[in-house]
Amino acid sequence: MKKTKLLLLLFTISLAGYAQPDKTLWYKKPAQYFEESLVLGNGKLGATVFGGVQSDKIYLNDATLWSGEPVNPNMNPEAYKHIPAIREALQKEDYKLADQLYRKIQGKYSESFAPLGTLYINFANEDKAQNYYRELNIGEAVSKTTYEIDGVKYTREYFVSHPDQIMIIKLTSSKAGALSFDVKFNSLLKNKVTANGNLLSVNGYAPVKALPNYVNSPNAVVFDESKGTRFTTLAKIKNTGGSVLATDSTIGIKNGTEALIFVSIATSFNGFDKNPATEGLDNKAIAAANLNKAFAKPFLQLKQAHIKDYQTFFNRVSLNIGASQAPVLPTDERLRRYAEGKEDKVLEVLYFQYGRYLLISSSRTNGVPANLQGIWNPYMRPPWSSNYTTNINAEENYWLAENTNLSEMHKPLLGFIRNASETGKITARTFYGVNGWTVAHNSDIWAMSNPVGDFGNGDPVWANWTMGGTWLSTHLWEHYIFTKDISFLKNEAYGIMRGAAQFCQEWLVPDKNGNLVTSPSTSPENKYITSTGYHGATLYGATADLAMIRECFEQTIKASKILNTDVEFRTRLEQALAKLYPYQIGKKGNLQEWYYDWEDEDPKHRHQSHLFGLFPGNHITPEKTPSLAEACRKTLEIKGDETTGWSKGWRINLWARLWDGNHAYKMYRELLHYVEPDGVKTKYARGGGTYPNLFDAHPPFQIDGNFGGAAAVAEMLVQSDENLIRLLPALPDDWSNGSVKGLCARGGFEITMTWANKTVKSITVYSKKGGQTTLVSGSKSKKINLKAGQKLNVVL
Repeated sequence: MKKTKLLLLLFTISLAGYAQPDKTLWYKKPAQYFEESLVLGNGKLGATVFGGVQSDKIYLNDATLWSGEPVNPNMNPEAYKHIPAIREALQKEDYKLADQLYRKIQGKYSESFAPLGTLYINFANEDKAQNYYRELNIGEAVSKTTYEIDGVKYTREYFVSHPDQIMIIKLTSSKAGALSFDVKFNSLLKNKVTANGNLLSVNGYAPVKALPNYVNSPNAVVFDESKGTRFTTLAKIKNTGGSVLATDSTIGIKNGTEALIFVSIATSFNGFDKNPATEGLDNKAIAAANLNKAFAKPFLQLKQAHIKDYQTFFNRVSLNIGASQAPVLPTDERLRRYAEGKEDKVLEVLYFQYGRYLLISSSRTNGVPANLQGIWNPYMRPPWSSNYTTNINAEENYWLAENTNLSEMHKPLLGFIRNASETGKITARTFYGVNGWTVAHNSDIWAMSNPVGDFGNGDPVWANWTMGGTWLSTHLWEHYIFTKDISFLKNEAYGIMRGAAQFCQEWLVPDKNGNLVTSPSTSPENKYITSTGYHGATLYGATADLAMIRECFEQTIKASKILNTDVEFRTRLEQALAKLYPYQIGKKGNLQEWYYDWEDEDPKHRHQSHLFGLFPGNHITPEKTPSLAEACRKTLEIKGDETTGWSKGWRINLWARLWDGNHAYKMYRELLHYVEPDGVKTKYARGGGTYPNLFDAHPPFQIDGNFGGAAAVAEMLVQSDENLIRLLPALPDDWSNGSVKGLCARGGFEITMTWANKTVKSITVYSKKGGQTTLVSGSKSKKINLKAGQKLNVVL
């Protein structure tokens, strides 16, 4: 009897999420909205699980399924001829004319990430379920749903395997013969569904054009049977007991006990420069091969291979920020409670690790990085096309890649940068009249690099921005400096970095005082008010441009020196760097966003691009440039803390770089403010926040806030440059005691440490490639020099 009670207690504890509370999202009811669902992915195949009782709905996505086809970057071949007239207008301080003329430097919109379709599992049960429970275990990347009907327990288990490139759904009933269901598929894309025995086959294609959701057009979505990316979805049932049933468009099981549903997906996408209709991969053959290989394997073997592969990355980092007194509640209830100002360190750790989970799950396809929604999108015209928005969002997705020990997940972005540098060479010549390469603020799977706006219909405040390539190129250096992979720097990164720097060097022009500035220029999505009252976007010498160029030049110069190459070009960069228009501190003590000390049209604007040098850049610091750091602080104070999700994620990192842990923590808490699903506003919703499934609420959902928030936790604990590692630089008072394992630092180092009363108690440093650094903790510092593969316990 005692043994039975113990087993029941253990089951109850496990059910309530006690087993791994900082690694488990769980709920007591099915998802009704997308923002309540649980997402799975293997870096290519994405699944959004609702966990319904009578009908389970699963959105399916493939990272490579987009509208469109390879872009023609030479779409506005004489755009550059308008640059002199814009510069002349700016020299005359005619900003209205400059705004009008800048519209001539525009091209097409980006394409959109497409929704592959929805898999439905419809059950024969009609009675109401009891003891309903669903979870996502981010420690294993496995989701589970359980409930009881008439004394029969039903269990579903879901995972998406990277090793086997397959989704597995396991369905069981505790009573023999009690499992009956059918499987069907719907899609917003053009498709044909067939069923044969236990196999459901879907073949279709994406649109050749899908305009952004903010563009009003009668032809917003265009299908052409001879164009566009093809896709195949296969679903096959392996059953234990019962009989297999099929119609012309469904498959199912009647009176079974256990069943496995294998879901295989493939597309014809064959690279950014290959026509997916005429030069595409054989999606039918690939989907069938993956399905057949997985179908032949036992379930346990598939699951173990999936977990082993996933945990190779996830288990590298563990975090403890002290004991929590918060009760164990469903995740949505935890969020509501937390929004009332109550303590919940478990939730704070869960959110951090969930960001890492999402990156592993959405970023493992070469040249195809996580988009605005990761890889989870049910809409034909998703918010902002679910594209790659390079004036912050695409980069913010990858701020946690290196420092939270997920360097491999950075590679899809790095591959995309390589692709964009190819189309960007033509954009540089035809839109701007210079060499090198660049990207404007929107891109897509086809590495589109031109400014958007539909050839003159876009406001320059968002349509015309030139620094996408400049910002993106800094990720190449970051990957090198964290990994010390000299082969990567030499053979892959340097040439692309050089091209980005060349664009900037040739794009710069002297101002009236001989300083180098960009002209024309904008500051992402923000407007100024001139002394005469004009509200505009186009100017010369925007601080954000120059901040990104500084970082790009400094990194390219360093890379050139490390590789001992390109001396003449390096000299030109050094000369240009010395002549850049310097940072200016405004009359309010703020870091000026504009060349002149103008007012902002929106003083609390969500973008803070001119603070780039503080973060994600590294050339403004409280130690090296205290006056500029203080001006950044003043800017943040003026902007305030209420902002959108991704912007809040960025500001937490900025406050961390100012070594203000308590302010960073305040905003981290605000990032986790509960937001009702489906855009419903309540007292919990304050600008950005978090949906019940821990998705970031921009609003609507954007994944960059998740990634920015997770990266900020790492920045609060460890900051670094090429020569120094700073420990606990922005530790909040609420995290006075804790430990972390596996955070990475520049120079190729890995940090494990414990702390108590905000003081480091133990530290272990592991060196991947060997090298020297200085550890700093408060007033203490110590130089260390490690060999490759050496692990050292350090006493400060």
